[in-house]
Amino acid sequence: MVQLVPMGLKDFFVAAPKTPSESVDVSAALSPFTVSAYPLTYGTSASRAEAMAVPTIARIRNLLCSTVASLPIETYNKFTGAHVEPNRVFNQPDPRVPGSYTYAFVAEDLLFRGVSYGLVMSMYADGRIQDWTRIDPTRVLPQYNYNQTEIIGYQVDNIAAPLSGVGSVIVFYGLDEGVLSRAGKTIKAAAALESAAEMYAKEPVPQMALKSNGTNLTSERIAKLLTAWNSARKSRSTAFLNADVDLQILGIDPAKLQLNEARQYVALELCRALGVSGYWAGAEVTSLTYSNAINERKALIDFSLKNILIPIEQRLSQPDFLSSTTVQARYSLDEFLRGSALERAQVYQILNSIGAMSVEQIQEEEDLIK
Repeated sequence: MVQLVPMGLKDFFVAAPKTPSESVDVSAALSPFTVSAYPLTYGTSASRAEAMAVPTIARIRNLLCSTVASLPIETYNKFTGAHVEPNRVFNQPDPRVPGSYTYAFVAEDLLFRGVSYGLVMSMYADGRIQDWTRIDPTRVLPQYNYNQTEIIGYQVDNIAAPLSGVGSVIVFYGLDEGVLSRAGKTIKAAAALESAAEMYAKEPVPQMALKSNGTNLTSERIAKLLTAWNSARKSRSTAFLNADVDLQILGIDPAKLQLNEARQYVALELCRALGVSGYWAGAEVTSLTYSNAINERKALIDFSLKNILIPIEQRLSQPDFLSSTTVQARYSLDEFLRGSALERAQVYQILNSIGAMSVEQIQEEEDLIK
């Protein structure tokens, strides 16, 4: 038996509370507008200019970014592993420039800042991205929700970008906050050491001061004295001073400062911060055989490049690039990890003997078929 509860007169004039509901825009969901991405910093951040002025960082940046730019992106079926011909947008996102240029700076953004941005230039009729170009991260400003916990949109050059379609922002999220924030103090220390090395290169001896023991000299007389002193030091190392002038040495010479040792130490610290062996930056001397060099390349992929490759692969595998959920984008590493001719011949012999590869396939793999 259902018991009816009488409704008072007041209930007619009081609106019933509404149950909160959320509606999801499918097209907007392709954009990172509900992704939690509040970057971490450690108090001291370095700039790109400071980082690239350090030879160790410039070397590692060029090594990693040029390697990423040289790797082709392929598309494969997730379940069968069958190769699917990729659209042009995967290897040349911006038709105005080579794809290597775009991906080199996307890799740099992920390495330095932990995030990279792209701007959609055109779309296919089915909603997939046809062309996009990389944007300098300094031009993009994320817009956060009231609690500062989620990104709800982006501004490009202080203008709000649409959440989807042409003009929207696509984001490649890195796996950390980027080396400029994570190792800002170390980068600034390295930049300071480079400045000190430059100073001592220009003035190879400690700072010197000429002190007059007599009357005060005019500014013109002091300038002539210093010019004559510097000119004389370029032609001979021995100097003669009369009783009116004393030479005073200020500061510490480079040997006592241990400038070379400090630069070597910071170079190794930067290699650790960037996740790269000191061998690749020339920061440590090792003797490698060919076999060891191949292993170093594998280690470079596993422990350094994957932090860059994975965010790019997974972002390009999302529905706004690939209409089929069974297809994924992956970097092809075969050429980069290609072994010696003897090693390849041994592998081909085994594969051919078990029927996994035919002679024609081996010839095609080795580019022997014209």
